[in-house]
Amino acid sequence: MLWFSKKRHAPAVPAVTDQIVPAELPLALDAGLFKHHCGKLLESAAQDGGIENYLSALRAKQHVFAETLARDHISTADIETLLGSVFTARRRVYPALERIGMTRAAALLRDLAAGAMPPALRLQNFVDAMPGAAGMDRESVKAAAKVRRAARDFAAEALHFSDPVRYPLMSRWVWDETTQSGALREFVRGNDALREIPFNNSPALFEGARVWLAGCIAEQGIYRDVPLWIDLVQAQAYTAYFRSFTEGSLGADFARGVTPHEQLKKLLGIDVAPGMSPRVKKTA
Repeated sequence: MLWFSKKRHAPAVPAVTDQIVPAELPLALDAGLFKHHCGKLLESAAQDGGIENYLSALRAKQHVFAETLARDHISTADIETLLGSVFTARRRVYPALERIGMTRAAALLRDLAAGAMPPALRLQNFVDAMPGAAGMDRESVKAAAKVRRAARDFAAEALHFSDPVRYPLMSRWVWDETTQSGALREFVRGNDALREIPFNNSPALFEGARVWLAGCIAEQGIYRDVPLWIDLVQAQAYTAYFRSFTEGSLGADFARGVTPHEQLKKLLGIDVAPGMSPRVKKTA
């Protein structure tokens, strides 16, 4: 289990995040919006067995990632299991990993979790290892770009869940500078009136937002499993945003005929219990 200090004056995220120095956010986040999303999270979870069920599922997911990525040998089955718990990647990345070779993919995952380079470079190296477009036609280029975006999400989750105290979750649904969308936008007061949110995709920005969220969570008297609470509140904010639109970057598969709490679990990859057959698409 993950614990943070119980002293209210101490930072909620501990000093082990020394590789990522939190940036000062260029635009303030709103505590009132945090309380709104946190309240909705608890309300939704109460209809689905309670918040502890979500935390337990995330702990189980974290254990699988941490245990797997610490192995000297990561098998193809291991990679499939990890990929199956990343909703935004499970339908696109497996064929790309097959093309580069599962031995190389395993080495990339080990470097991602325990490499000597800064986290941003480890993430980028994983994405850059993905195969290029099959041809120069527009559809091939678009398909390759989608694979790279999904690979970024897979890498972001692998890094985060290898050590969620040390690394923030840096998936596109948390924040994507290119599309100007993500959970972090939902904590900005008056975001609908802003054409641009001045957030970048740097690990420092994600960590700065995470420190702010950890402080808000501490004010609710919560000091246990704080990184996982942050994931849940961000997922709640994003699913609420997504449900307000009929289409989005995750596609109809995410939104069709499911409840808010089902969407939240799907986004966090806890809709499939550990040990069950993951829904990984193996053909391009």
